[in-house]
Amino acid sequence: MANTQTALKEAMTSIEGTLGVALVDYSSGMALGTLGGGKDLDLTVAAAGNTDVVRAKVRTMEQLGLKDSIEDILITLGSQYHLIRLLKGRDSQGLFLYLALDKNRANLAMARHQLRRIENELEV
Repeated sequence: MANTQTALKEAMTSIEGTLGVALVDYSSGMALGTLGGGKDLDLTVAAAGNTDVVRAKVRTMEQLGLKDSIEDILITLGSQYHLIRLLKGRDSQGLFLYLALDKNRANLAMARHQLRRIENELEV
């Protein structure tokens, strides 16, 4: 089992093209841990903004009566992928991993696979 910092470090080093990663509590919008980012990618701002995305999707699913769960949400920009992966499990309810990728260097399928593996090893 990996703690938050180990999991974030694993994402930064093992997922090709990673620009930044965060573990976020979507009930508060607060980043519980971040790694990477920079002046062009403020992970604290991204955590809060992506919290709104997750809340909106959860609310829409409830309104539609969908009895399913969100695996991940992908936002595709001109030069980046932003991947939001909601964590499963009793101890990780209300949390998501946020991953920003350089579109030219990343393999989206592999990034999703690696992020799922990191999630499974994460102990919050």
